[in-house]
Amino acid sequence: MNIYNTLTHRTEEFVPNVAGKVSMYTCGPTVYHYAHIGNLRSYIMEDVLEKYLRYDGYDVKRVMNITDVGHLTSDGDTGDDKMLKGAKREHKTVMEIARFYTEAFFDDCKKLNIKTPDVVVPATECIDDFIRVISSLLEKGYAYEAGGNIYFDTSKLKEYYVFHNFSEEDLEVGVREGVEEDKNKKNKADFVLWFTKSKFDSQELKWDSPWGVGYPGWHIECSCISMKNLGEYLDIHCGGVDNIFPHHTNEIAQSEAYTGHKWCNYWFHVHHLNTNCGKMSKSKGEFLTVSLLESKNYDPMVYRFFCLLSHYRKSLVFSYENLDNAKTAYGKLVSRIAALMNTSAGAVDSAEFDRLKRSFKAAMDDDLNTSNAITALYNVLKADVTAATKLALIEDFDKVLSLGLIEAAKKLSASKAEDIPDEILQLAEERSRARKAKDFALADSLRDRISQLGYVIEETRQGTKISKK
Repeated sequence: MNIYNTLTHRTEEFVPNVAGKVSMYTCGPTVYHYAHIGNLRSYIMEDVLEKYLRYDGYDVKRVMNITDVGHLTSDGDTGDDKMLKGAKREHKTVMEIARFYTEAFFDDCKKLNIKTPDVVVPATECIDDFIRVISSLLEKGYAYEAGGNIYFDTSKLKEYYVFHNFSEEDLEVGVREGVEEDKNKKNKADFVLWFTKSKFDSQELKWDSPWGVGYPGWHIECSCISMKNLGEYLDIHCGGVDNIFPHHTNEIAQSEAYTGHKWCNYWFHVHHLNTNCGKMSKSKGEFLTVSLLESKNYDPMVYRFFCLLSHYRKSLVFSYENLDNAKTAYGKLVSRIAALMNTSAGAVDSAEFDRLKRSFKAAMDDDLNTSNAITALYNVLKADVTAATKLALIEDFDKVLSLGLIEAAKKLSASKAEDIPDEILQLAEERSRARKAKDFALADSLRDRISQLGYVIEETRQGTKISKK
């Protein structure tokens, strides 16, 4: 498998640290509100990556954090905590907010066929781990105390801007919206590892620490949760492209300062879902959630299908017109599969199965090209092979795509079968037995009888098909 590595800006062959095993970390949600569909695009593509690695024979362990403390509203180390902001908005405690929106997030994931990671860890369960790693960074000279807070000292690194060629001037106040100057920092790029009560008296969640009562910064959470559950050598780290800086940059800085070696080999970033107004967010325009799409009569699988039609490294433009096109295409795809299920399947041709599967794997091995993988799926439907072979391949591909194709086709077939009277189904069965007994005169008369009752029965290469005239 070849995958684009954001760290090296190259497409590289994926080779895990331990043969046959993959350690995978995903930046989880900040659970202060519902996830919008732009957030969920990242989780859909990360889900496809995990499932394809498993499909390809790897033993995958995937870990995800839940940010229920410490995520600030700006890129700088200032502003309200997002969790506190959510609690104030709804007049609830922070933990009530966290529990409610964590459950809502996983409900949305279930609707989108996103597998729950093997390990899911709320940040509030790892305070001792954060304190231990921060203490080590202080001892090693990579961190300092100022104004009651503990900061990471980026000047101690040989290279800080590992993803981009930034400079300190890029962090000047006013360059990025919402950034305020923090007078405590030695360097503009430094970031907070631990906040104390001296600065955030209104913070609801606080813990004792060697530096005073306070709470962790956002960046330290992912490093500690990853290392605790996956060890100090990580294969692949996932997230949205907006996490590259500062979050993932800071993760690398603190993790490699702590371990003394390279931490993660591959970085997988999913690009934005945009609207005509730009990047989707919770604060601009209509707040687009899975529930909203459902209220507008869109199956969540249609949104997943919409995402898979585009490459994860390309920005995707959302509009209801584009979603309608995906809905139509998904419906036709399911209808074609349902038609296959209503025919005599025949036997699976293993040689043809392997041949058609290779084209699917080639697409997925090419930097997770889901668009080409779906083309491979359509090619299966057009192939001159038995219905059983086609259905087996569709089921196989959907282990990765997770579009619920077979299940949806079964529901459609069941609803259509209800429209065909029992008398017609019985005559069709009698005709099938007559054909097997080579009593073609009887078979023809039964076909004529079915036609007189307003139905057409025909033989296709895939089997018998019944339809209303």
